[in-house]
Amino acid sequence: MNRDELADFLRRARERLSPEEVGLPHGTRRRTPGLRREEVAQLAGSAATT
Repeated sequence: MNRDELADFLRRARERLSPEEVGLPHGTRRRTPGLRREEVAQLAGSAATT
């Protein structure tokens, strides 16, 4: 998998989830659907500590 394919995969994966589905507040208005990169990082950090 090259870099462009990986970026496309990650973007599509983020778009499929909403913040509410993973236990995060909806927050402010979003320009695009799905999780933000920062929210994915937050979830990864919290998953690593549990």
